[in-house]
Amino acid sequence: MSTFSGLGTALSSLIAQRQALEVTGQNIANANTVGYTRQRAALSSLPAAQLPSMFSTTNGPGYGTAVTDIARLNDVFLDAQVRTTTASSSYLGARAAASKLLETNIGEPAATGLATQLTDLWAAFQDVANTPNKESSRAVLLETAAAVGDRIATLYTAAGTQWTQARTQTASLVEKANTAAANIADLNKRILAVENSGSSANELKDQRDLLVTELSGLVGATTRTQENGQIDVLVGGNMMVDGSKARSLAVTGAAGFSDATGGADVQVVWAADTSRSAGLEGGQVAGLLSVLAPPAAGGTGGMLTEAAASYDKLATQLATQVNALHGQALTTAGAPGGDFFAFEAGRPAALGLTVAFDDPALVAVAAPGAGALDGSFADKIGQLGAAVDGPDAAWSAFVVQLGVSTGSAVSRATAAEATRASAAAQQVAQTSVDTDEETVNMLAYQRAYEGAARVMSAIDEMLDTLINRTGIVGR
Repeated sequence: MSTFSGLGTALSSLIAQRQALEVTGQNIANANTVGYTRQRAALSSLPAAQLPSMFSTTNGPGYGTAVTDIARLNDVFLDAQVRTTTASSSYLGARAAASKLLETNIGEPAATGLATQLTDLWAAFQDVANTPNKESSRAVLLETAAAVGDRIATLYTAAGTQWTQARTQTASLVEKANTAAANIADLNKRILAVENSGSSANELKDQRDLLVTELSGLVGATTRTQENGQIDVLVGGNMMVDGSKARSLAVTGAAGFSDATGGADVQVVWAADTSRSAGLEGGQVAGLLSVLAPPAAGGTGGMLTEAAASYDKLATQLATQVNALHGQALTTAGAPGGDFFAFEAGRPAALGLTVAFDDPALVAVAAPGAGALDGSFADKIGQLGAAVDGPDAAWSAFVVQLGVSTGSAVSRATAAEATRASAAAQQVAQTSVDTDEETVNMLAYQRAYEGAARVMSAIDEMLDTLINRTGIVGR
């Protein structure tokens, strides 16, 4: 190895240590950047050149060092775990949020809740039974009954409003997913171009990974890495991003609450072929789709349409049981009572429930042959509140079931979020920048740079002696 080659060795170290120091500076600069993955310069020694010649030798040292790669210190298994747990957490979180809102809208137990208003209704019938001669008690009964009908209609309307909001949110999230997929495809293209030019695209990969995680939370996306470094993004087992190409999703199906209660589904399909469902298996959108689903046998449909079906059933049960007794009674004028409650044609039972008349004199509570001021049938109607098959029992069962399902949904969502947070913490521990570690690396590269510079200075002095001083002894 010649003296001149020693300069090359020292120079290679200067270049390599400077590049490594720049990588350390990049890490420190992004210590607080969300999604940034720390990097490390990979240094490799350069072997001695082997030139075929008569005087070639193999016992010399190598020709220094070089940065052969700028490694991105992520863990693909942790990344995949974060995406999977994010999809699950987002799905369960969407269902839990919808359950909690539905429970809040029901407002039980409360002084203004339906249970209290039903109790007031039965008490109003008992008041009429005790004072059948007072028109005021009959008037109060009509007002109380109308309030019950209004409350049931309000509950139904609230469920419809929540459904509409969830439908709008679903469409918005699908558009957001389409934008994320298009950005991932663009990043795939840019990363390939950068790496083909021999440069590092680690920062672009950080942006891509953030988008993939976001897409996982939206539609349950998974990834597959190609040989050229690009990634494919799959949704429901189908390609949403294929290299630099992205496919869009669209929302079809039920556009209104009446469509959903009538059995129509809300679906997420491929925009290029709306006959093909995207088959979402996780993510917030899939959670919302389960909330928006139509009613099904056994109460296994969407929670909002199932709630609406329960309101319809309650309104029908209330009207049927009260009308059955009221129709057997007589008014103070001796006329048959007829129906107490009625339904508006063409509307759901919960929305169409009304009091059939507004004249207190038409309230029928007297048993046939018992006299005009008898109130025995009012007492029988009032006892429906305590019946095991009465409206109160049905409403109580619905509220209890909703409370149980909401508690279960919240518990599952909490557990899923804890799992996601744990996976994210492991990922952060792997990828985040430790400024203390980077400071140590910075000092190491700095000292190595100084050492290489000192070697170059020493070789320069040797060459100066060889060139400028050799042969001048004795002059």
